[in-house]
Amino acid sequence: MEGLRPRLLLLVACCAAAVIGLYLEPDQSFSVPDGWTRAGRLAPFDDVTLTFALKQQNIDKLKQVVDEVSDPESSLYGLHLSLEDLGSLIQPSRLTLSTVKKWLQTYGIEDCQTVETLDFLQCTMPARTAEKLLPGSEFNRYVKGSQSVVRSPVPYRVYEELAGHIDFVGGLHRFPVETKVLSKAWKDHKQRSVELHLGVTPSLIRQRYNLSDTDIGGSPNNSQACAQFLEQYFHQADLAEFMQLFGRSFDHHNQVDKLVGHQGGGRAGLEASLDVEYIMSTGANISTWVFSNPGRHESQEPFLDWLLLLSNMSSLPWVHTVSYGDDEDSLSIAYMERINVEFMKAGARGLSILFASGDSGAGCWHKAKGDNAFRPSFPASSPYVTTVGGTSFKNPFLLTYEVTDYISGGGFSNVFPMPDYQVSAVKNYLNSMVKPPPKSYYNASGRAYPDIAALSDNYWVVSNRIPIPWVSGTSASTPVFGGVLALINDHRLQKGLRPLGFLNPALYKLQANGSSSALFDVTEGCHLSCIDDKVEGQGFCASPSWDPVSGWGTPNFPDLLKALLPK
Repeated sequence: MEGLRPRLLLLVACCAAAVIGLYLEPDQSFSVPDGWTRAGRLAPFDDVTLTFALKQQNIDKLKQVVDEVSDPESSLYGLHLSLEDLGSLIQPSRLTLSTVKKWLQTYGIEDCQTVETLDFLQCTMPARTAEKLLPGSEFNRYVKGSQSVVRSPVPYRVYEELAGHIDFVGGLHRFPVETKVLSKAWKDHKQRSVELHLGVTPSLIRQRYNLSDTDIGGSPNNSQACAQFLEQYFHQADLAEFMQLFGRSFDHHNQVDKLVGHQGGGRAGLEASLDVEYIMSTGANISTWVFSNPGRHESQEPFLDWLLLLSNMSSLPWVHTVSYGDDEDSLSIAYMERINVEFMKAGARGLSILFASGDSGAGCWHKAKGDNAFRPSFPASSPYVTTVGGTSFKNPFLLTYEVTDYISGGGFSNVFPMPDYQVSAVKNYLNSMVKPPPKSYYNASGRAYPDIAALSDNYWVVSNRIPIPWVSGTSASTPVFGGVLALINDHRLQKGLRPLGFLNPALYKLQANGSSSALFDVTEGCHLSCIDDKVEGQGFCASPSWDPVSGWGTPNFPDLLKALLPK
């Protein structure tokens, strides 16, 4: 330890032209997303904020804990860890903590904050210091409309002494991801104006999923949450108007109970309005939090900031829904593997984390000329989240059975292996595909998603005091299913039971024998993919039981509640 500082100083002083250190994320994409334009190099004394993901301990033990507390057949089912217990299990070693601290002090970096689990460190420093700290990095400003971010278009390195203590450094490469919900409200207006009163509303969701007006929350210990990114804000006035229009038949809250982060005073975002209005109308009368992560600091990664909040709060809502995702191939494996551990941490604490499966079907990855493959999305592809796909009514203007929404994201991860809990279900699907895509288009041994689904088409939303019809996307299905799980947690808590926590092991066991009526099976429809002569725009198709378009299907609340409460 005592010899570290002199060695670091010697490395700093050595020839500037020498190649120093190791790449932590050599496979990270450095392409600039469409719409972003380089505005020039950052001035030397402009501040940047970097997030250091420190190496954790006992990841194998953490996995074992998550498996045991999430398995209904385990004697440890529901015995979740406190934040303090979790920190004791996985916090970095003393060597890691002291090595990183001395490294930063060598460069005069003192403005740092950590989290309760000590496995993240966020530090602010001048750009020129950051470029010396991380050889190879070059901080540039990029703009897109009113948004501005600072990123490095070239890879960074760390000295070899540090490589074994840091998983990745955030705030250098990944551009903010915008999640866009779609509204068809003003398309073909003349032809369809007589139908504007039709569409998905809270009462229609309750009717379809067998929720009565008395199916509302009642436990003072229950809560649910949704997360927003990139200046996506909701307005309390929109929520109140939405409930006035569509929530008259059931008790509900008219306001979000807790806002974590910054809530801007500008226009409300359609995405944020959708999330808040539908988690609060499905999970009605349940205390609701909103995590607002606007990315106001140019070197913030808003999604990463949300994870830091989860690692720093001892009391959190039991259900979290997130409508966010990025292509796996645009992210480094080191980054995705570490984020996956963050979801393991959440599962160990008893949190249910739901992610939208995305709105690009199976996606299409143009790897080379004439060489295409499906394009999985992350975090939807993490084996430690519950991923929600989308459906639509067979007749979009009648209360009929559901079919696949053609935009519903789904497929197989190229990074994470298939978890044990889903092997049997996925094998059955792969063996029964009628018109399978070419095997070269997907990784049949990868984590398969989605796990479940809900309606994702033709929603009514109030945003900026305007009722907007025909809003679509898995950003709608995710808060709906989140609200359903929050209601089930409510019943469990009133019985003195622990919340559901990480749902997937219980979900797949529940559906394994094919006799459960807890979910409505979706058996019709396919989603979109590459438009080429091999797949002709079609990805995977729905089938009886599990499939990579709708998962196990959509909720039948009374039976799902019965199945997830002890006999």
